[in-house]
Amino acid sequence: MTSDTIQIASDALTATIAPLGAEMQSLRTSAGADLLWHGDPTWWSGRAPILFPIVGKAADDRIAVGAHEAEMRQHGFARRSTFALESRSDTACRHLLQDSDETRALYPFAFEIAVTHALASARLSVSVEITNRDSRPMPFGFGFHPAFVWPLPGAESRPHEIRLDNGAEPAMARLRDGLMPPERLPSPFAAGQLTLDPAQFEADAMIFPEGAGRGLTYGVPGGPELAFAFDNLPNLALWQPPGAPFLCVEPWHGMAAAHGATAQIADRPFSLSLPPQETARFGYSLTARL
Repeated sequence: MTSDTIQIASDALTATIAPLGAEMQSLRTSAGADLLWHGDPTWWSGRAPILFPIVGKAADDRIAVGAHEAEMRQHGFARRSTFALESRSDTACRHLLQDSDETRALYPFAFEIAVTHALASARLSVSVEITNRDSRPMPFGFGFHPAFVWPLPGAESRPHEIRLDNGAEPAMARLRDGLMPPERLPSPFAAGQLTLDPAQFEADAMIFPEGAGRGLTYGVPGGPELAFAFDNLPNLALWQPPGAPFLCVEPWHGMAAAHGATAQIADRPFSLSLPPQETARFGYSLTARL
């Protein structure tokens, strides 16, 4: 963390947010227990990156927008960009990223991304507004990639599970060479419930392109839990390096490039096209029940 890191707090939670990537660096209870992964690079140096203008990989790390082609690393450049602090209060802060010569060399659009973190008692809300400041429609993908401790505080040695609010059994996809294959696999959910096991991640993330719904709960039934709600994020991924002490709960609108597709961002699964001067909004919230 840097001297520019912002701290916000409620009566139940404290969060810190860094200007690099407007990325949350910590989320702690009033008792000092960590809920967010602390970024130990032994496992994974991320904590809660924001993914833009792509989610996942591009073939050969190359993207295209019309005739424009450029190198783009996995999950895009927003997580490696420095956001400006636009406003703050005791319980909320808002960071802003605008296009620059550097971003336009990769992604040839004028844009603005505003990221707001807010706390209200035991609830964290993260909202994002993406505005197309260009004169052309702007293709992009967007996602959140937060990592939460596993086990949750007070739930050591107890099985953790994911429960989908909609009780569904969505089909699963597995990346192949980092890209999305066409085939779908049977759902690991039974009536919306999945007991987590590190072995489930030996083949990388579990991805649910459709049907996971707008909310889920992560934790121990009758014990510590985090209840999530998603806004404008139809895709879901669950990921950890097998055996790591965290779980990533990743709601997206967009996914890795499909096998055999062009490098065009517009051809990526679930990509969006934002008209000039319009704004798209995304968000998630979590409520800690500890």
